[in-house]
Amino acid sequence: MPGDITQKGYEKKRSKLIRAYVPHPGGTLIHSLSSSRTLCSTSILVPGMSHRPSFAPPSAARFHRRRSSGTRDERYRSDVHSEAVQAVLARHVESKVAVPMPSKRRSLVVQTSMDAYTPPGETHTHTHTSGYDMIMSVLSHLGSTSSSSSSTQSGGSGNAGRLADSLAHTHLSHPHLKHSTPPDVTGYSSDSSHSHSHPHPNSERHIGTIARNTQKYGNAERMETGDGVPVSSRVSAKIQQLVNTLKMPRRPPLREFFVDDFEELLEVQQPDPKQRRPEGAEMLAVRGEDLGVVTNWPPSLEAALQRWGTISPKAPCLTSLDTTGKPLYVLTYGKLWSRSVKLAFNILHKLGSKQEPMVRPGDRVALVFPNNDPVAFMVAFYGCLLAEVVPVPIEVPLTRKDAGSQQIGFLLGSCGVTVALTSDACHKGLPKSATGEIPQFRGWPKLLWFVTESKHLSKPPRDWFPHIKDANSDTAYIEYKTCKDGSVLGVTVMRIALLTHCQALTQSCGYTEAETIVNVLDFKKDVGLWHGILTSKGLRSEVICPCASSPEALTVAIRRPVEDSSQPPGRGVLSMQGLSYSVVRVDTEERLSVLTVQDVGTVMPGALVCVVKPDGVPLLCKTDEIGELCVCSVATGTSYYGLTGMTKNTFEVFPVASGGGLVSEYAFVRTGLLGFVGPGGLVFISGKMDGLIVVSGRRHNADDIIATALAVEPMKFIYRGRIAVFSVTVLHDERIVVVAEQRPDSTEEDSFQWMSRVLQAIDSIHGVGVFCLGLVPANTLPKTPLGGLHLSETKQLYLEGGLHPCNVLMCPHTCVTNLPKPRQKQPEIGPASVMVGNLVSGKRIAMASGRDLGQTDDNDQFLFLSEVLQWRSQTTPEHILYTLLSSRVTHAHTSLTCLQLHKRAERVAALLLERGGLQEGDHIALVYPPGIDLIAAFYGCLYAGCVPITVRPPHPQNISTTLPTVKMIVEVSRSACVMTTAVICKLLRSKEAVATVDIRNWPPVLDTDDLPKKKSPALYKPCNPDALAYLDFSVSTTGMLAGVQISHNAVGAFCRSVKLQCELYPSREVAICLDPYCGLGFVLWCLCSVYSGHQSILIPPVELESNPALWLLAVSQLRVRDTFCSYSVMELCTKGLGLQTEALKARGLDLSRVRACVVVAEERPRMSLTHSFSKLFKDLGLVNLAICLQGTSGPDPTTVYVDMRALRHDRVRLVERGSPHSLPLMESGKILPGVRIIIANPETKGPLGDSHLGEIWVHSAHNGSGYYSGYGEEVLQSDHFISRLSFGDTSTVWARTGYLGFLRRTELTDASGERHDALYVVGALEEAMELRGMRYHPIDIETSVIRTHQSIMECAVFPWTNLLVVVVELEGSEQEALDLVPMVTKAVLEEHYLIVGVVVVTDIGVIPINSRGEKQRMHLRDGFLQDQLDPIYVAYNM
Repeated sequence: MPGDITQKGYEKKRSKLIRAYVPHPGGTLIHSLSSSRTLCSTSILVPGMSHRPSFAPPSAARFHRRRSSGTRDERYRSDVHSEAVQAVLARHVESKVAVPMPSKRRSLVVQTSMDAYTPPGETHTHTHTSGYDMIMSVLSHLGSTSSSSSSTQSGGSGNAGRLADSLAHTHLSHPHLKHSTPPDVTGYSSDSSHSHSHPHPNSERHIGTIARNTQKYGNAERMETGDGVPVSSRVSAKIQQLVNTLKMPRRPPLREFFVDDFEELLEVQQPDPKQRRPEGAEMLAVRGEDLGVVTNWPPSLEAALQRWGTISPKAPCLTSLDTTGKPLYVLTYGKLWSRSVKLAFNILHKLGSKQEPMVRPGDRVALVFPNNDPVAFMVAFYGCLLAEVVPVPIEVPLTRKDAGSQQIGFLLGSCGVTVALTSDACHKGLPKSATGEIPQFRGWPKLLWFVTESKHLSKPPRDWFPHIKDANSDTAYIEYKTCKDGSVLGVTVMRIALLTHCQALTQSCGYTEAETIVNVLDFKKDVGLWHGILTSKGLRSEVICPCASSPEALTVAIRRPVEDSSQPPGRGVLSMQGLSYSVVRVDTEERLSVLTVQDVGTVMPGALVCVVKPDGVPLLCKTDEIGELCVCSVATGTSYYGLTGMTKNTFEVFPVASGGGLVSEYAFVRTGLLGFVGPGGLVFISGKMDGLIVVSGRRHNADDIIATALAVEPMKFIYRGRIAVFSVTVLHDERIVVVAEQRPDSTEEDSFQWMSRVLQAIDSIHGVGVFCLGLVPANTLPKTPLGGLHLSETKQLYLEGGLHPCNVLMCPHTCVTNLPKPRQKQPEIGPASVMVGNLVSGKRIAMASGRDLGQTDDNDQFLFLSEVLQWRSQTTPEHILYTLLSSRVTHAHTSLTCLQLHKRAERVAALLLERGGLQEGDHIALVYPPGIDLIAAFYGCLYAGCVPITVRPPHPQNISTTLPTVKMIVEVSRSACVMTTAVICKLLRSKEAVATVDIRNWPPVLDTDDLPKKKSPALYKPCNPDALAYLDFSVSTTGMLAGVQISHNAVGAFCRSVKLQCELYPSREVAICLDPYCGLGFVLWCLCSVYSGHQSILIPPVELESNPALWLLAVSQLRVRDTFCSYSVMELCTKGLGLQTEALKARGLDLSRVRACVVVAEERPRMSLTHSFSKLFKDLGLVNLAICLQGTSGPDPTTVYVDMRALRHDRVRLVERGSPHSLPLMESGKILPGVRIIIANPETKGPLGDSHLGEIWVHSAHNGSGYYSGYGEEVLQSDHFISRLSFGDTSTVWARTGYLGFLRRTELTDASGERHDALYVVGALEEAMELRGMRYHPIDIETSVIRTHQSIMECAVFPWTNLLVVVVELEGSEQEALDLVPMVTKAVLEEHYLIVGVVVVTDIGVIPINSRGEKQRMHLRDGFLQDQLDPIYVAYNM
């Protein structure tokens, strides 16, 4: 800036600053930050204005306005600062830190290169050669050229070393832990083409909305590391790059942790050893010169106007210029006086009626004038003063949805404004309704719009004159002020303050009559309303007089114009690190992180100024300490209109010295300005309270960070003045967010380069990490009516996920330094000590059992299910066992009696023995859709002495993914033949099937649609009840295939147990909507009806996709009391029928007879889904819903709330509902008869106490007898089925479920009078993630993520190389994809104290779900790492 420093001094300073860093200093953009510290710097001059100065009165015409957004731009110009930033970045080029560039789908990219994303629909070879190799080549040549180096700068800039501790304590749960995971038998293959290919079975979603696409990424070839994790993918390479970047220590981590304590969360702040402390003496209040009293000064502003209007009516008072600097209009004092009088008369007498005037003296009136019409504003302002009404100047509302407009409306409403004065042109430009009326703006009171032009006004009578009084303590005007949070306050200024202020300005600036003031500021508030720049002799450097002002304190200080240009202004080069600790230190080390400030002159005449600590008690600061300036003067604001509490804290402050005494008996006003008083009483401003960001105890100024960002090349990358810096609270500390509008012609590489460089610059210069840096398209951030950036609305959009950025870079690893300490694994306490400890503390061992199994019924005499069916076909041949419903034909159903089933089973047995030529004990794969054929084939296998294996048939629309699973189960189970229907036979021989698997290796395929007419010559008579009855193959949630051997004994015991629990007998009807391929679904579908004799109404879940109401209508029409379903069925009904309850009611749907709806699932009960389901169908008579495996004899299921933080430490702590970190857990139903349960430590195998978290172990007659493997039993010496406790009852054999849970004895009693033991399932042990030494369950993190944004449809999380990967499905526009990244990162940090490493945004239907509605997270992980998800956006958090 001219006048700040000579050219020679500048060159010297510049070379000194950057000598150590830049070998060849080049030319830089000249900009100036130095006087930018003068908050209302008047150095902005519109071209042409300095040549055509307007004319101003000596004391009256103070009402010019600065454009509030205009000064801000120039604040950031400093050539020294700019070169310092470039030097910092040049130094970073040598460090060669690689940052993985985010991946974007083509539809999201406006202009981008091919290697920024994976093009959807292209072959993998193309993807790997173009995208991956290009990225890797760029990374390998990092730093070689300026363009490549900047694109690969460290986005995290320097705090990455803080990760070192946390990464050291992070472990990926091993997928093959012996105690929790069934052996993966998918490795066996006789086919060479499958030797390296482990497809994840059941990866497609069979149940779910039709919109869910089936996935194509289940069967890809891949290389594996020792952990069985694929490595040959560009995604895993990027993640490895990210991990390497995060491991680079650059700055020692701050020792700030909060202890994850169970009673309360304690934040332990360790003092920073580098912290600088003020060392000076306590400051003294600085007094301005005495306000000189001139005898002929008018006693009030109105009197001054009257004097000049009558003495020199022709003297020009105000000249309005156009944009080219040509005079538009000259307002003389005479015209101003006459027009103001005329307006005053009309305000008082022409609004309303004589009896009921609308405006009385003292009322508030809005002034709504555009910035290009200062004449009309001046007339209106003085008209209000003469009428003794209080003007409230506001901006012109351009639209009904202006940013911040609602808050202005609240101010007008609280001030009781009913009339708005405006100009003719402005009135015509306001938005109108169809009838031509001005609509009511959002949040505004109803206003009467009154045009102030003379032609619309009535002439006052000759005998009417305004009452001109001396200046008193009445309110002169109210100025609006927008706070940091977006709220608008009204600062009231008294008439005496207005007069005194004008006198002080006149004295300070030495104004005399007929001088000229140029004003290019916004003339409705602040400095524009008070004064301009003295420009009597053209613009010389010595006439630039910066001043400091605030709405509350008016002008605080002003630099006086000097005639002697040899006197340089006060100037300081301050250490940025010192400033962050509120300490003034002149920088002597010639470092780059400095701030150059100039003084804003001395204190105003008649004022007393001191500097106090910004927070808490207003204690005086030391001389070398930054604080908030406070002013004691007549010429300040008086209050915030209508807000007494805030007024007391701001306008009635009594600064206190260290000794405890008051500085003055008079109250001071807080100015909202931060600074210090230097030598000679010069005032220096370092920032504003509103721009203050406190991170980890250090103070940073938003304007300084903006200046650094704008100094990063390319300078023109973002629009100057369209950048916002604010802080958000995340995890008990402020985090910095930078949002800017990028130019429309920017490429993806440009954006990423610029963002990386900004992060480095801010980290190096300010020593602080940026939490989030977002770039939005041009012209999309909310604007104020004057065109500036509306900060609080921008922040609100960020928090709500409504910014829609086109690029975003999150750096939580670098700036979140206060995570709880990672949990250190303590040496395990022995099981004996645990047991003794429980006994001493009075806790019982966590054991529970169901009631005894009694042998009461006739069928209990049979040991084999095939015998039970034969007995029923003889005793009750016509009794219906099964009814199959279909949605294809209305009311269509197929029934099967005992005799029909027996005869069909005989014919199936004959087919097996005749055509198949099978031997006793051979394995048969049953590949059937859910239905009657499957049941007949199962019993046919038993009649033939074969072992059946039920297999889900391949999906006709997705053969390539689903058929390999079928083939794998057939091969692993060593099936001698495959039985199926004619349709599936044809499907297995189709072209697509041949292309997917080698059909030559299939065993013989038998079509049961064409059964032999004659029955089997002799039915097989089983003799050994411990022999194998069937194999139960299922896919775990981690994608592992396991076959469990079920004996005839176990089948009988299980059916007897379910019969007793659910009170099943021949006259009962039960509706079953489950997949019949494994687990309890298969038992209920195929076995229980034959054993108990009840009628099963079978509803295949796949039918619900075309008719979601089928299940509930069947339950209603057939008057069923008990029904079984899965969570996926419940979800389908909740989503599909949510808006149809009234229509269903009209169709006669009545669920009032339902006694129990049993949800069959292995996972933790989904409480939110069951509540939604119950609430939705409550109107249809669904009452007293027992959603669990629960008989009538037991109490209703209980719900407890546990502390999620304790759960991570494997402890259970019950809390009240609604308490922070509480997690609701629903009891998993009553324990079945004949079942014993114990909770054991999965590592030590010792028994645990009541309400302790451990693995659930089960002892019962229907336990499986082991895993089946084609290799033979000797390979699988798993202890899953034959575990024994290491202490206590060591003789009982238990089966390990692999699920974590706890038992809790309740106050309720069951039918036997015993106290009820409730079992709670928390989650699968093999799915739990061990991060930072703690155990996390994916569903808890996923629940938090789904809650963050309404567009998140589904979510899945999994760990990868110590990083947490979050995959979210986006429901909505792709433009919302990047909004989710900051929201997901913040939610997981706040609720789980985990930093998300990668956020993947995908389409709906990408997360694979198995038949039970459970997510297959490991299958998703493999798809992600092989780059097969076609994501919308992938963000790598730094």
